[in-house]
Amino acid sequence: PQGARRPAQPAWPQAREAGLMQFGANPRPEWYTVERDGCEGVQARLLMQGPGLVAIMLRFAPQAAIDLHAAPHAIDVVCIEGAGFVRVGHETAPFADGQSVRWPMGVPHQLWTSGTPMTTLMLEHVSGHGSGL
Repeated sequence: PQGARRPAQPAWPQAREAGLMQFGANPRPEWYTVERDGCEGVQARLLMQGPGLVAIMLRFAPQAAIDLHAAPHAIDVVCIEGAGFVRVGHETAPFADGQSVRWPMGVPHQLWTSGTPMTTLMLEHVSGHGSGL
């Protein structure tokens, strides 16, 4: 009808034209086995690798573990599904769906499961370092 306002156009075409949106391919979309000493029953999927941030999903089978190790950067870990255990330094705690934990730079950390599987999202805050997985 005459005089009716047109709905606002979505902002994304203008953002794309201005070069604000950058799309990239998933660097390693398939699940792969984490092959590192002390790791058992863990699969990883690299979701994103960009300046300052690496996003990785980890899938733990029952009785799975990643080794106790430190990283040269901080890592935020979110349990997306299931349950297991987390260690940061000398502290150990249950870790379940909906919880998150930060692994500080240089502090030994570890994840493992007992009788149930677990899936986590790891956000590695890198600066000049790649992921250890």
